[in-house]
Amino acid sequence: MKTTKAMVKLAEPLVGRDEELRTLEEALRSGRPEFVAVYGRRRVGKTFLVRKAFGDRFAFQHAGLSEGGMKDQLEAFADSMRRAFGTQGPPPATWIAAFGSLADALSRRRGRKVVFLDELPWMDTPNARFMPALEHFWNGWASGRDDIVLVVCGSAASWIVRKIVDNYGGLHDRLTHLVRLVPFTLGECRRFAAAKGLRLSDRQLADLYLAFGGIPFYWSLIRRGESPAQAVDRLCFGETGGLHREFGRLYASLFRRPEPYVATVEAMARRSAGMTREELLAAVGQEDNGAFSRILEDLESCGFVRRYRFPGKKERDSLWQLLDPFTLFHIRFLADDSRVGRGNWLAGASSHARATWSGLAFERLCLQHVPQIKRALGIAGVSTAVHAARIPPGPDGEPGAQIDLVLDRADGIANLCEMKYASDLFAVSSKYRSELLAKVSAYQRAFGVRKTVHVTLVTAAGLRPNENADVVQSEVRLADLFADA
Repeated sequence: MKTTKAMVKLAEPLVGRDEELRTLEEALRSGRPEFVAVYGRRRVGKTFLVRKAFGDRFAFQHAGLSEGGMKDQLEAFADSMRRAFGTQGPPPATWIAAFGSLADALSRRRGRKVVFLDELPWMDTPNARFMPALEHFWNGWASGRDDIVLVVCGSAASWIVRKIVDNYGGLHDRLTHLVRLVPFTLGECRRFAAAKGLRLSDRQLADLYLAFGGIPFYWSLIRRGESPAQAVDRLCFGETGGLHREFGRLYASLFRRPEPYVATVEAMARRSAGMTREELLAAVGQEDNGAFSRILEDLESCGFVRRYRFPGKKERDSLWQLLDPFTLFHIRFLADDSRVGRGNWLAGASSHARATWSGLAFERLCLQHVPQIKRALGIAGVSTAVHAARIPPGPDGEPGAQIDLVLDRADGIANLCEMKYASDLFAVSSKYRSELLAKVSAYQRAFGVRKTVHVTLVTAAGLRPNENADVVQSEVRLADLFADA
């Protein structure tokens, strides 16, 4: 029997996702009408999870077209109807008619029926009136039956949030379950790699995470016997590499007009500490209006950026910081065509640019593993405000400071976290010791902190004991970041 691409995908191991899988299985068994939304960025495993959960129990499944207008979308829907029910005739002229035909066909089937509509945002083309038709299908027919499980899915997370989750029209408060699929943690990547037979050390897994993040599909492309550098070189720098053109596809799949989104993350990549809204507007040449607010909110919904503000500051003083590892990696190394070419990544292993990027990317990795850091510090159960700080110089010439991660704890301690991705034990120099003490002073000056301030070092290999190490009150190692949250 010929092996299809879909069969290969389903052969991949399902790692993690226990809670999400349980939610979908409960919806199948509930005996009530269920409306489930599954969302998350491209390649994070949404369709894979849904198919693993429901197997061959779909009464109807359809995926929207990434390109095409209303007529194309309706023709594709009619083709899915023919495959599922054997229906004949011309494609429907409207989405109301399309969903009406679906309801008629489902009514003739016995038992509990799972309807899976994948890439829902792509079906909502301009002037198609797709949402009123979906509302009518659910409110006027499906919600009155105890045999329907409607599962909608989409990579455009911001669309799902606006049109389905936060819908204040006909679908307001109609969802019965919401499943948000986020990238794997380091620990989940280790389990995924082991299930694929990849033998990689924790440091090698981290090296891959710096470039790929926790996107399961990216990890599925790694071959046995490859080093991380070989995998990145083959997949990203070769013309036929599976991820060579992924960046453009990623943003085009999420946003109908990706250009302003790409310009915004490119601006953030140039300022690792984050940028205010005003700084971003100046950098990208956008007008200060609702459209730009939507760009920032969409990027945040997709998990590409984070917004943070300092204690006591107003919302308009928030900073926006690029968080997504793959986006940062692409902008630093793949956006310039002169750097692309098989072998370039392997040849530049010891370059200054690589060292600078890996340190910055490790900071992002740590920001995505705060629960693991808290667990390593023994404060998993302590109420903690997580924020960052960009502190200007003081009025008397005191130095300013940038602190990427602060754990402001309810038990009277604030951890100022420093992240270092050294390949060997990290030694605190006398100069760096002075810088750390200056950061503590700047933090206390800026926020009037009455708490005890601890310097916490997060390292890849550990801290080397020396005469300057006493400035560090607590230490977290890379191995700690592989723990479950």
